Amino acid sequence: MRPAPLLLALAASAASAQDHTPLRPATDAEKQARAAVTIADYRYGDLLWENDRIAFRIYSRALEGAEPPSSSGVDAWGKRVRWPYMDRQLRTGDQHADHGEGLDFYNVGTGRGVGGLGIWHDNKLWTSRNYVRPRIAQSGPQVADFTVDYEAWPVDVARTVSETRRFVLPAGTHFTRMVSTLDSNRAGELIVGIGISKRPIAGAPLGKIVKDEVRARMSWWGPTDPAKGTMAAAVMVDPRAFAGFAEDADNYLILVRATPGRPFVYHAGAAWDRGPDFATREAWQAHVDGQRPNFAP
Repeated sequence: MRPAPLLLALAASAASAQDHTPLRPATDAEKQARAAVTIADYRYGDLLWENDRIAFRIYSRALEGAEPPSSSGVDAWGKRVRWPYMDRQLRTGDQHADHGEGLDFYNVGTGRGVGGLGIWHDNKLWTSRNYVRPRIAQSGPQVADFTVDYEAWPVDVARTVSETRRFVLPAGTHFTRMVSTLDSNRAGELIVGIGISKRPIAGAPLGKIVKDEVRARMSWWGPTDPAKGTMAAAVMVDPRAFAGFAEDADNYLILVRATPGRPFVYHAGAAWDRGPDFATREAWQAHVDGQRPNFAP
C-alpha cells in the first residue's frame, strides 16, 4: 500500500528539518565586523552582503535551473544584530526561520525586490537574467564593496542591453549605493525602471507605498507576517534624471533616464520592524525623508 499524501508530506518535512544544521554562534572576532560580502558557493553562488543595519542577497545563474523562478531582483533579510550573520545562517539550510539574529522572509520571485532594475519600454519592464562575474573589492570590516555583470538581454525587438553594477554598503546605513553602467547595441537614451516588489509575502495584501516626485524617491512599508514581522524598503534616484513612476503586476517602479556607457547612481535600502532601528512605518518614512544621498558617479 502506498503511503497517504499527508504522511509523505510529514515525512518530507521531518527529513528537511533533520537536514538543517544548527546556527553557529558568531565568534568575538566576527562580532567586531560591521560589513561583509560572501559568495555562497555552497548555495548556487548566492551573493550576500550586509552591514550593521541590514542585509541583502542577489542570485547567480546557477540558481535559475535549480530553483525556478529566479530573478535578478535584490533580496532583503531582516536583521537584529550589529555583526554579519547571513553566511552562518544560510549554511544552516534554515534561513527562513528566526534563530535570534534575523531571517529571510522577503520573497523576490520574479519581481525586482529592493532596487533591482530593468528597461521600461512600451509600458513593460524588460529584465536581465541573474548576475555573472562577481568581483569583490572589499569585504568588511567597515564596508561591503563589489561589482557584478548582467549579460545582454533583449528589450522587445528594439535593442539589447547589458549592465555592470557596483554595490557599496558602508557601516551605519540602511542603503546600498549602486552605480549602474548600461551598454546597448543601439545608441539613444534608455528609461530604466528601478523597483520594489509589490507582494514579497505570498497571499498578503499590498503594503503602503509613498511616492515623492520632488525628491525622486519612493518608500514602502510592507504587509505584516504575524510570525515574522514587516519589511520596509526605499529607492532614491537623482532628481535630475527622474522620469516618473510606473507599475507592473510585480513591482512599484521609479523611472530614470540613462545613457549607454555613462554610469548613473541610485540608492536602495530596507529595514525590518523587529530589528533595532525602525518599529513603525512613520519612523521609516521620517528616515527616508531625511536622506541626502550623493548621486555623483
